[in-house]
Amino acid sequence: MTEKTKKLVLASLMCALTCVATMVIRIPTPTMGYIHPGDALVILSGVILGPSSGFLAAGIGSALADLLGGYFVYVPVTFVIKGLIALFCGLIYQKAGKIPGFRYPAVAAGGVVDIFLVAGGYFLCESFLYGPAGALASVPANLIQGVSGLIISLLLYPVLMAVPEVKQMAQTHQSL
Repeated sequence: MTEKTKKLVLASLMCALTCVATMVIRIPTPTMGYIHPGDALVILSGVILGPSSGFLAAGIGSALADLLGGYFVYVPVTFVIKGLIALFCGLIYQKAGKIPGFRYPAVAAGGVVDIFLVAGGYFLCESFLYGPAGALASVPANLIQGVSGLIISLLLYPVLMAVPEVKQMAQTHQSL
């Protein structure tokens, strides 16, 4: 199997896993949204696939979850926010992950990016939909979601890096 085919298969898998992780475990919030573990896969999409492929896998997988879950108004916003998270996570991992002792902290830094972009991105979007006061109500749940994504990604990272093909894919992007 060629490297290009492996990357396409892994990107498709990350897209599907992101969608499933977002849809299967949902903790409802008072603002009619939900908290889910999908952000961990968004972070890891950027780390493993690199910025551009991670953007697409995370953005499409997360947007697909909103589409299938009936959150139609959020589909384009989710695509952009989750895609940008993966993009930044990929960029951080490319730079900091070149140094062996900094790979794990690079994943953690990506998780911090997730926290800010999820809370800030959805606040901005919801400010247009519900006004600033209505948007502010969703910030605590979005912060919890971001923190859970950070923690779960840190737990999954060593497990995924134990898979030789996944580790090779992630290391390929560090040399760019």
